[in-house]
Amino acid sequence: MNAERLRLSEDSKREQNWKRWGPYLSERQWGTVREDYSANGECWDYFPHDHARSRTYRWGEDGLLGFCDREGRLCFGLALWNGQDPILKERLFGLGTKEGNHGEDVKECYFYQDSTPTHSYMKALYKYPQRAFPYDELVQENKRRTRMEPEFELIDTGIFAEGRYFDIQIEYAKVAADDILIRIVATNRGQEAWPLHVLPTIWFRNTWAWGRKGEGYSLKPAIGKMTGEDGVACGHETLGNYSLRALTPPAEWLFTENETNCARLFPGEIPTELCDPHGSSATPYVKDAFHRYLIGKESSAVNHAASGTKAAAVYFSELAPGASLEIRLRLRNEGQAAGPAADIDFDEMFRQRITEADEYHGFSKTQPTAAMRIAREAEANLMWSKQFYNFGVLEWMQGDPVYPPPPVTRWRGRNNGWLHLYNRDVISMPDNWEFPWYASWDLAFHMVAFASVDAAFAKDQLQLLLREWYMHPSGQIPAYEFEFGDVNPPVHAWAAWRVYKISAPPGERDRNFLERVFLKLLINFTWWANRKDVSGSQVFSGGFLGLDNIGVFDRSNPIEGGVLEQADGSAWMAFYCLTMLAIALELAHVDPVYEDLASKFFEHFIAIADAINTVGGWGLWDEEDGFYYDQLRAGDNTTSMRVRSMVGLVPLIAVEVLEQETIDSLPGFKKRMEWFLTNRSDLYHQISMMETAQGAPKAGGGIHQHRLLGIPTKGKLRRVLTRMLDEKEFFSPFGIRSLSVEHRDKPYVLRLDGQEWRVQYEPGESQTPLFGGNSNWRGPIWFPMNYLLMESLERYHHFYGDDFKIECPTGSGIFMTLLEVAGEMNRRLCALFLPQGSDDAAHAAWQGETKIFTEDPNWRGLTWFHEYFHGDTGRGCGASHQTGWTALIARCLRDLEAKNIAPTSSGEDSNTSKGSTQ
Repeated sequence: MNAERLRLSEDSKREQNWKRWGPYLSERQWGTVREDYSANGECWDYFPHDHARSRTYRWGEDGLLGFCDREGRLCFGLALWNGQDPILKERLFGLGTKEGNHGEDVKECYFYQDSTPTHSYMKALYKYPQRAFPYDELVQENKRRTRMEPEFELIDTGIFAEGRYFDIQIEYAKVAADDILIRIVATNRGQEAWPLHVLPTIWFRNTWAWGRKGEGYSLKPAIGKMTGEDGVACGHETLGNYSLRALTPPAEWLFTENETNCARLFPGEIPTELCDPHGSSATPYVKDAFHRYLIGKESSAVNHAASGTKAAAVYFSELAPGASLEIRLRLRNEGQAAGPAADIDFDEMFRQRITEADEYHGFSKTQPTAAMRIAREAEANLMWSKQFYNFGVLEWMQGDPVYPPPPVTRWRGRNNGWLHLYNRDVISMPDNWEFPWYASWDLAFHMVAFASVDAAFAKDQLQLLLREWYMHPSGQIPAYEFEFGDVNPPVHAWAAWRVYKISAPPGERDRNFLERVFLKLLINFTWWANRKDVSGSQVFSGGFLGLDNIGVFDRSNPIEGGVLEQADGSAWMAFYCLTMLAIALELAHVDPVYEDLASKFFEHFIAIADAINTVGGWGLWDEEDGFYYDQLRAGDNTTSMRVRSMVGLVPLIAVEVLEQETIDSLPGFKKRMEWFLTNRSDLYHQISMMETAQGAPKAGGGIHQHRLLGIPTKGKLRRVLTRMLDEKEFFSPFGIRSLSVEHRDKPYVLRLDGQEWRVQYEPGESQTPLFGGNSNWRGPIWFPMNYLLMESLERYHHFYGDDFKIECPTGSGIFMTLLEVAGEMNRRLCALFLPQGSDDAAHAAWQGETKIFTEDPNWRGLTWFHEYFHGDTGRGCGASHQTGWTALIARCLRDLEAKNIAPTSSGEDSNTSKGSTQ
């Protein structure tokens, strides 16, 4: 067995705690909801970046490319100073929602390059400018720009010109579960010698200053200088005794406390909720001491008695052009230590862990292709996006015992209905800086990407959000910390079903996991049915549904005097029904009790699909356009919202193929199904209801038979696909757009009660301030929806087979099976990342017009995995490290590589894919 797989096995069996330490330290804790104790809920204003270096966090920690234990008690990260910056670089900088011209945005250049699932090996890179970091320029220029202009990024300032930066490479290698080697290499890429300070920093999260006891709180820990050794001892009540040894001798060690500098932040009006009850900082040694000592030359800022709760080793070098500074450290549990800390072959251990990582990722025998290299990097980004997330809503509402209570208005504000929610876990984040909080529907897609990397983690995460201290008593799954009660698409069941199937072959799958998730999802499904289908008509009005600004107006708010009947909301519920049906049938093979539940979801799907096609006489289907639309119903008046968007494509994903053998093996389900088919034959003309198709011959004789459940009929499916595959509408060279290009010149306009709403094609960042922050669903390409559409086409092909062909692209004269269409979509998605040439300097679509990734040899081969992509050019948009759902590219690339199919060329329509002309 591969060494990494052995570690995964030992961890899952609890023989070794290989995952105790990992990249669980957030890139941003400031500006989050959980650190916001304001009366008005303005989290970016209450705890800004300027406070972060001086102010103690209540619920978590952050740091630069850091590492911590799974409860965030002891943290390690980097601090840097180039002799020019006004502040010590201890964390990443970015703009808040109100500062960026397209919402919040990190303004740094960093890359997660490698990781194994147990984090036995990890590697990351930070690009640190040599000139003063342009904090003010980034703020002012982005403030000046309008939403019609692109974001002003750090690269745009020219600060990396002429190679005037340091590459700060950090690697971690585990000797054992509680024994970690750390290697930091700083390299001058410039043409002049330049000074650099590197401060590897270790500190305890402050859990002692809040006047609370119990789980998650501890007596004040201590960090002190070790006697006779270059290192510090770190003692913690529940974590135990650790040491951080400097195998590379530093110039000196610095010590302080992880306490708020009230004198700096609140001179003359020190709020007692941030400092001790006596109105001053609890200690003269505070969080920003190293900044003041190094940059401000305040010798008294640090504790010369060499003790505290925060410590750093100081390294300095005047690096010549091309020269490097290498720093070696070792963090280990002293209670389990064997032998002297220096008694280890440091280089050999790194070589061994890198070799094991190569073997785990399948790189050990051959030179990896570009596709495999990018897939590995995507998976590394996914693993680096795990974060210790700590938030107890009731404690947050109450405030802490030793301090005055927060404003009473908070009890009527954000998350006041989620007092049961208590999170203290390592969770997969959408983006460690822009979205350093979990989002339930994002997480579902993350776990599909995780399934083939770390199946145990994927299953644990999906179960976690269904536990009693997460899921609302009503059955709702928490959305995200800005509003746990918001509504996201119900994809949790789909993710669990896919993880179940991906993670093991038939006969070896984890039925206990599937059953546990299914039973909890029954509660969630009931919440959806009772809360989002108010009229009982089987047409759902889900609200926000994760697609931000795709609607004509904010769909998360009620419409006065009207009801919005949503094509996607109803289709999501049909999709949910079919997934629950598939799971119930799987479980019924062992326990016939589940046959009744399978029958329930079968009939519920039929009711929803029928309503989508018939409600009000014509349903949400538009016969003239051959597309599904939302409808606004106000009294007896109905307005079809004729916006061709992803909303009208979601009905395609609600499709399931049932094998006749499965039906025959479940007599209870079969009997009920046959009765239904006999007595509701009126539905056949509206939907694909249990059509029968002949499949391939069976090994023992006979022919496979299967039945189809889907929302559109075969004719409607063809009409919708004709639009979806039209390059003048949805079919971009890089995947399916979220809005038809036709709305570029023909925007949809709705006039109602003297007001006007408009939807226009915007292929990049949003040009309107309509909800959703820096996200935009009015044109760009999004991985989650493309992935679901590809899967649905594969299911349709499984039923219809090679006889169903469609022109792809529309108007090209090339006809493809639906499986080939799914393959073409996959190739176009891969074209976002694959270089358009064979040399190292080849351009990739996601880079847009940014030239540094091709012109500077030290940037080549580095990849960002963005939140979404420009609908015309493929340029990466939104969050730059959203390797949550964009990590699905790894599955796409591996599939492409397995089939050995070349991607389509960027910017050109493909007419060369497999298919036939007719």
